[in-house]
Amino acid sequence: MRFNPLVIPIYKISRVLGCPLLLPINITISVTFRCNSKCKTCNVYKREGKELTLEEFKKIFSSIGKGRVWWVTFSGGEVFLREDFKEIVISFYKICKPKIINIPTNGLLTSSIIPCIQEILKVCEDTKIIVNISIDSINEHDDYIRGIPGAFKKAIDTFIQLKKLEQSFNNLNVGIHTVISVFNVNNFPYIYDHLKKYRPSSYITEIAEEREELKTIGWKITPSYLQYVKAINYLINDIKKQKSKGMRRIIDSFRIEYYQITKKVLKTKKQIIPCFAGFASCHITPQGDVWECCIKCSDMGNLKDYDYNFRKLWKDKKAQKIREEIKKTKCFCTLANASYTNILINIRYLIKVLSHFIK
Repeated sequence: MRFNPLVIPIYKISRVLGCPLLLPINITISVTFRCNSKCKTCNVYKREGKELTLEEFKKIFSSIGKGRVWWVTFSGGEVFLREDFKEIVISFYKICKPKIINIPTNGLLTSSIIPCIQEILKVCEDTKIIVNISIDSINEHDDYIRGIPGAFKKAIDTFIQLKKLEQSFNNLNVGIHTVISVFNVNNFPYIYDHLKKYRPSSYITEIAEEREELKTIGWKITPSYLQYVKAINYLINDIKKQKSKGMRRIIDSFRIEYYQITKKVLKTKKQIIPCFAGFASCHITPQGDVWECCIKCSDMGNLKDYDYNFRKLWKDKKAQKIREEIKKTKCFCTLANASYTNILINIRYLIKVLSHFIK
């Protein structure tokens, strides 16, 4: 299923009038809050609650249906702590047929990750599988930030083995993801140059935020505007020097614009681009709660109360109330997943992406 550009004006109309109401094209599904890292930028493992079973997830996926979701991210905690993670991903693929499946991981469970991803690749052959290994620094400093001795070595070992799988599977993209925080922002150029040597298929960053989901409100983990600008400009300039082609160039153009928006948000503390969280994107928790995003975590409802029917919850007055609040408050954040969707739906920013592509 390819993205249909005709939905762009429909989402914009829906945001203004409240109808027609489309299903989201981008969904983040947290399958667990459990985690075997203890990162200095995340406290999500402190969240508790009974996780949805595989059969409950299947009911939710069936209610969403085929061809509605273009991009799905399976998130945690650490997703590979679930023994049935492979079955969850494959079920979503078979039922919903997304174009892209994104899987972030800390890479600590190498012996579980490699066979799991290999099986997913065999079954989900018509979908792009993106696996991003989370690495925030180098050697012992990464271990310090991640809160686990030996985290860097394990993550790199997992990355190298996944890169070998790329040679056999055309639908696999193995990247590195770095959270830029007060703990690494001043060393970011060195970190980036080092990690780039491993030749990731993609290298992405996100700025550390105080999130309700991660229980980091008040942690003061976000770097200052000037610190972030210095770090991210180094990355942007390197992306431009690489002069990538084809799909990689398109993706790089989106990322450059996202980084530019993030800089403006940090500087102005204002909403830079209209937010379509709750309209074109949303977040499903391991317990079945639906949030418009993982920054505010507003309660749109729990899928168990709607007999696992996502469409029913999505159309309910409770969810509509959250959407109205999104429009009124004009909250601002730098959440990458939602930001990419916002850019995709905003013609003005798509033109900016095009300008990056041309340059």
